[in-house]
Amino acid sequence: MKEFFGDGLLLGSPAAERLYAAVRDLPIIDYHCHLNENEIRDDIGFESLGALWLGGDHYKWRAMRLCGVDEHFITGDATDYEKYRKYAEIFPRLCGNPLYYWTQMELKLLFGITKPLSPETADEIWAAANEQLKTMRVSDLLRRFRVEYIATTNDPTDTLEAHGVYGNTAVAPTFRPDRMLSCDPAALDALRRSAGMRRLRSLAEVRQGLVRRLDWFCAHGCVISDHGMDFLPVADCGENYASYLFERKSDVTAEELSPGEQEKLTSHLLYFLAGEYRKRGMVMQLHFGTYRNVNSGMLGRIGRDAGFDIMRGRVDADRLAVFLDTLNTRGDLPKTVLYSLNPTAVPAIATLSGAFPNVRVGAAWWFNDTVEGIRQQLRTVTEYAALGTHLGMLTDSRSYASYPRFDFFRRILCDTVGAYVERGEYDAGAAEALVRGICYENVRDFLGIGGKTL
Repeated sequence: MKEFFGDGLLLGSPAAERLYAAVRDLPIIDYHCHLNENEIRDDIGFESLGALWLGGDHYKWRAMRLCGVDEHFITGDATDYEKYRKYAEIFPRLCGNPLYYWTQMELKLLFGITKPLSPETADEIWAAANEQLKTMRVSDLLRRFRVEYIATTNDPTDTLEAHGVYGNTAVAPTFRPDRMLSCDPAALDALRRSAGMRRLRSLAEVRQGLVRRLDWFCAHGCVISDHGMDFLPVADCGENYASYLFERKSDVTAEELSPGEQEKLTSHLLYFLAGEYRKRGMVMQLHFGTYRNVNSGMLGRIGRDAGFDIMRGRVDADRLAVFLDTLNTRGDLPKTVLYSLNPTAVPAIATLSGAFPNVRVGAAWWFNDTVEGIRQQLRTVTEYAALGTHLGMLTDSRSYASYPRFDFFRRILCDTVGAYVERGEYDAGAAEALVRGICYENVRDFLGIGGKTL
C-alpha cells in the first residue's frame, strides 16, 4: 500500500516517476483564472484557513450541500471556523472527488501537513495552518509555486492599474466582454463611459467602444480574450441586419428581441471581435456547454457563481465548425482555445482542431478536472488530435491556494505518458521533452510571452 498522499501519489510506474521529476519544478503559467489583481498588488494576507478555503469556493459549497450541510454554514453568516468544521465533517465522504485530492495537496504543499482532514484532526490542522497564515502573503504563495504568469479575467470597463510585474510574476489582464455582447443598456452605458464616448446609439459606435477598450487592454499587456457562453454562435447575420436588431433593441420603445434574434446580434459581435483579436495577435478562449443558475430560488437568495451551474445535455459542435470556418475564410481566425463543460463534445472539438491548425483543445474544465476527467481528456486529445500540442493546466480559480492543481495535473500527465513508455508503446527518450512541452513550453509559445515583461 502506498503512503497517504506521499511522493508517489498518482504515479503508477517507474517511468511516470522519472517524468514527474523532470516537470515537478517547472514554472507555472496560469493563463485563465479569476484572481483579483488588486490583491496581488497589495500583497494581501489571509485571515484563516476557513477564509482561504471557503470564502468563495463553489466547488466546496456544492460538496457541502451534497452532504446535507445547512446553507448557514456554507454561504450564511456562520463564522469561518464553523464553516471549516462543517467542511472537515463531510470531507471523509469525498473519496475520489477532486476536492479530496486538492485539499490534501494544499495542506501538504502550503503547510507541510500530511494528516488526513477529518472531524478528529480538524482542530489540530486549523491551529497549525493558521499559525503559518499569520506570516503568509500572496507573494509567498506565488514564489513558492514559481508562478511566472497570471492572466486575470477582466470586464472591458476595468481600469487595469493593478496589472504589472510583482517579483517574478507578470500579471496581465484578459479581455472578457460577455456582458457587453448582449447590448444590455446598463452594460453599454458602462462601456461608453470607460471608452470616453459621448454616446453608443448605433452598432458601429458599440464596436468602436469595444475596440477602444481592447486597445487599452493590449496597452496593459493583454494577449488573451475569453468568452463564457451558454450557447454557441450562429451564422453571421451581417452588419446591416445586426444594426437593425440593435436599433430595435435600443430604441426608446425598447422592443424585446426574440431569443433567436438576440443570438444573431450577440454572434455578430463575436465574429467582429474575433477579427480584432486576429489583428492584434491575441488568443481567443471560448468556454461553452454551460447551463447557468438552474436553481432560481438560490440565485435570488445567494447570487451567481454559487454552485448551481451544470453542464449542458448536448453541445452543437456543428455551429462551432461554421463559426471557425467563416472566420478562417475571412482571414479573421485568431489562435483559439476551446473548452467544453460537457465532455462528450471533446472528441468533436479535438477533430475540429485538426481542421484549423491554430485551434487547440483546452484543459479539462470545471466538472472535468477530476482524475478520470483529466485522463480522459488527455486520451481524447492523444487519439483525435496531437498530445504534444496540449497547452497544459490552468487554475480557473478565485483562490491563491489552488496552485497545487498544477502538481495534480502534472502527476496525471506523467502517469499517462509513463504508461505508454512502460508498455513499450512510446519512446522513452522522447517522453521528457513531450511532458515538459505540455507543462510549460507549449502555452508559453502559444501565448507569445517568452521573456516578455509588462
